[in-house]
Amino acid sequence: MNSAATKVAVVGSGISGAVCASTLARNGVPVTLFESARGPGGRMSQRRENTEDGKQLLFDHGAPFFSVSKSEVLSLVHEWESQGLVAEWKEKFGSFDFCTRKFTDMEQEGLSKRYVGVPGMNSICKALCNDNGVESKFGVSIGKIEWSDDEHLWSVMGLDGQILGQFTGIVASDKNIASPRFTEVSGRLPPLDMNLMPELSAKLRDLPIRPCFAVMLAFAEPLTSIPFKCFSIKNSNILRWAHCDSSKPGRSTHSERWVLHSTAEYAENIIAQTGLKKPSDTTLKKVADELFQEFQSTGLNKSQPFFKKAHRWGSAFPAASIAPVERCLCDRNKRLAICGDFCVSPNVEGAVDSGLAAASKLLESLSCL
Repeated sequence: MNSAATKVAVVGSGISGAVCASTLARNGVPVTLFESARGPGGRMSQRRENTEDGKQLLFDHGAPFFSVSKSEVLSLVHEWESQGLVAEWKEKFGSFDFCTRKFTDMEQEGLSKRYVGVPGMNSICKALCNDNGVESKFGVSIGKIEWSDDEHLWSVMGLDGQILGQFTGIVASDKNIASPRFTEVSGRLPPLDMNLMPELSAKLRDLPIRPCFAVMLAFAEPLTSIPFKCFSIKNSNILRWAHCDSSKPGRSTHSERWVLHSTAEYAENIIAQTGLKKPSDTTLKKVADELFQEFQSTGLNKSQPFFKKAHRWGSAFPAASIAPVERCLCDRNKRLAICGDFCVSPNVEGAVDSGLAAASKLLESLSCL
């Protein structure tokens, strides 16, 4: 591999893309990472909100925590833990049943540790995107990614058609980069033309996803009547999950902050009415009110929040795994890898595992140059 002429573009700064970029860079391959959002994280991003009186609130509004079972991923998590990027969340977890109106304890012997990023879930991605050898470009949307048969290189272009760089390899960690769903959301063609790789295209085209609305709440006083800081919810058509964000290690305790996640069925119903484009403020307010009312109807919370806001995760949660054995999709000849939790398992560990696999496959391909 001629490292002087070798460079890889990674599109997407979620945990899968960030792990892949960091792994490539640590193995001597320079990486340029492109992210359309203002910062890294994807589903592990941290939401920053300001109240009317100027207070700043932070919420992990996507993945609330993660567990690890695979040794390769656990080794990485221990490294992050030693760097102060990760800590164990030691609160007890429970489950609330809307039919019986009762909580049950979910704790079991031998249960995997639950980890969170510190001081936010996006802390891990932030650190990885700043690794030596990784050049991260945030707020940059990709318009097109083209392969040249003559040069055997990839060209990455912005929305205005300007070439952002030529690369020996490409990693796409966003499943929508080559999905028809991209067009439904943005009105534009997907950046990556999967006709170049029809065998990979078929796997991505019909990937099922489970949408979700998250509602962020902040209370002036602790909700002492709720016995668990994190609990799943059964037999509700609206709510699926609730967790106290301010109970995590390294978080501010100036207010008590909760995040509620809707059921996929509730989110699908809203999206069926409003479409896949960015939801309006009216829609988000309606969602926030409905999820909070359901939360209150448990009878456990009588307090009113001083902050309440909803966010839509339209396609962040995959409902299937399309490459559980390979752990990523790969075209060795064109040095293209597609990675994410949708390849291995729909959780943080699956995303990390897929990012490691994508880096490994690309390193193998690049070694043949």
